[in-house]
Amino acid sequence: MDTLTSLQIIPVPGIPEVQPGDDLAEVIWSTLNQNNLVLQEGDILVIAHKVVSKSEGRLVDLQSVVPSDLARRYAEQYGKDPRHVEVVLRESNRIVRMDRGIIISETRHGFVCANAGVDASNVRGEECVCLLPLDPDASARSIGKRLEERTGFHLPVIITDSFGRPWRSGIVNVAIGVYGMSPVADYRGQADIYGRDLVVTVMAIADEIASAAELVMGKLSAVPVAIVRGYPYEQSEGYARSLVMPAERDLFR
Repeated sequence: MDTLTSLQIIPVPGIPEVQPGDDLAEVIWSTLNQNNLVLQEGDILVIAHKVVSKSEGRLVDLQSVVPSDLARRYAEQYGKDPRHVEVVLRESNRIVRMDRGIIISETRHGFVCANAGVDASNVRGEECVCLLPLDPDASARSIGKRLEERTGFHLPVIITDSFGRPWRSGIVNVAIGVYGMSPVADYRGQADIYGRDLVVTVMAIADEIASAAELVMGKLSAVPVAIVRGYPYEQSEGYARSLVMPAERDLFR
């Protein structure tokens, strides 16, 4: 990997409200043009999953949800909406912990996160929640390929969501979908500055880029897209699912 000398993170404001069925790649391309923003070879496009999920119709009307007995009991105990709890249970492949009104679960993608990624923030309407994309890696690939047709060059895409972290307060953006770049930088077998061999050092580059991009995207700014410019990524097919800790190596399972 080349040495990083500088890094630029450029917000893409003005993305309109995304509706189910919208061509998100076309929406992004149009908004870039409206802002006189020109993608450059070497750029990485970072996209908040919410607009991806909306375009893919990953929205649930809570009025259509009939909660289970478990959802009703848990919701009553902690003052939650039983319909929302039911959607979380349906989206969970495995419940890790249910306590104090919080549900930590493993999604079908293998992500361990709060509420299986089910979220009502930045979703229009009081009775609607948004789910994670069915296959965020495939979503990233589709958007990247469409935009490559426009630009004529390779364009990595990272789809993000906000996750909490054990032993740390606050949430950070992480990569849940990756296309076009290696999501990690593997330093194993190389020597540090004192000549010691690195044995376990594998950096989650896609997560670091996702977190950095959130600084200009924000949670309240309605900026779900950013361009990261200047990072010397390793071109690869790339999959965010490779960042999921295998069960046999998970000390906390």
